[in-house]
Amino acid sequence: MKPRFASLDAWLRWQEQLHPAEIELGLARVARVLARMPRRLEGVPVVTVAGTNGKGSCVAMLESVYLAAGYRPGAYTSPHLQHYNERIRIAGQAVSDEALCQAFSTVDAARGDVSLTYFEFGTLAAIDLLDQAQVDVALLEVGLGGRLDAVNILDCDVALLTSVDLDHTEWLGPDRAAIGREKAGIFRSGRPAVCADTAPPETVLSYASDLGAPLLLAGRDYSWQHEGPRWRWQEADGTLIELPPPALAGDIQIGNAAAVVQVVQCLQSRLPVTPGALAGGLEQVRCPGRCQHVPGPVSWLYDVAHNAAAARALSDCLATDVCRGRRRTMLGMLSDKPAAEVITALAAHTDEWVLLSLGGSRARSAAELAAILLDIDPDASWQGFDDMQAAAQTVLSQSSPGDRVVVTGSFLVVAGVQAVMSAVRA
Repeated sequence: MKPRFASLDAWLRWQEQLHPAEIELGLARVARVLARMPRRLEGVPVVTVAGTNGKGSCVAMLESVYLAAGYRPGAYTSPHLQHYNERIRIAGQAVSDEALCQAFSTVDAARGDVSLTYFEFGTLAAIDLLDQAQVDVALLEVGLGGRLDAVNILDCDVALLTSVDLDHTEWLGPDRAAIGREKAGIFRSGRPAVCADTAPPETVLSYASDLGAPLLLAGRDYSWQHEGPRWRWQEADGTLIELPPPALAGDIQIGNAAAVVQVVQCLQSRLPVTPGALAGGLEQVRCPGRCQHVPGPVSWLYDVAHNAAAARALSDCLATDVCRGRRRTMLGMLSDKPAAEVITALAAHTDEWVLLSLGGSRARSAAELAAILLDIDPDASWQGFDDMQAAAQTVLSQSSPGDRVVVTGSFLVVAGVQAVMSAVRA
């Protein structure tokens, strides 16, 4: 069968229009297509990661640890920042355009007349690519929720629930109880479920109990202590490991790293990892767009925080970052995200706001953000832009040595500004 398209861009443009809805949760259609595919990751240890925040960081840490231990991990994350290929990595390297096109062709041939969303198509392609690459472990990040997300079509060997907070309430429910139940849907009977949230809603605990999934809860079944340049991870049975902090900014990353260590312990019998490999993996981890600091005369910090909990974590990170100059925050947010809560969390670290319009069906304009900002602080200093390139270039021209620019509110904002700045520096 001749491939439908020859280029990655053509495949992706077509996938965006293939299904009538951008998001349609449910596993029935994905299951039908997966059953027809030649590669299904059978026999490969699978770690599925769900949660409101911290998913990408945890996948990156697991990937780095298993690389340091000499394994060949496969990772699937979303969304991407600059290139779609970033979503699927084999042994730490993004897959090629050619490999993606071949995997898309495989999914297309298997689906028949089944309509798939953009995310579902990509998830099935990731399964095909990770299987074909014969990875030692598959690290899969849930796109939205858990129970009905396409990633949940595979039974995981270890589930990791990073956090439960308010986000995507129109899909997952109005409160932490409902959202926690949806995210706990990645748990499997008889298989360990690690929960990094130290105070998860009761629905998470009760679902794990009813299902018969051994729940390993932060603060109860494993814990950590952060003292000086190192930190200690401890299991309930007394196992103790001393480790360096992960090379990701923010105190919240210690809690994420502790959950990652617990996942690694759960898979020790199949994928042994020494304390040295654990330490090396944490020291070498990279996760673009998560408190990512780009030093220079003007300091730039990129963070994809787009909900209240993530904004509070970013605020904690900024509180330890001394800035002697002017502090600007470039902010753009989609219409279904809590702009007022994000602005409130970051206001103490901002002297001037640079508000950005975003496009698409969920667009929110700079003018709308300004109205929210001025309702919170009528005296706030701000500029608004409909063009991201003009915004970044204006900020660059107005900044002096010692200033700091924080870019946040959405993957779209971080990706857009990073692209502009890369072109400027080239």
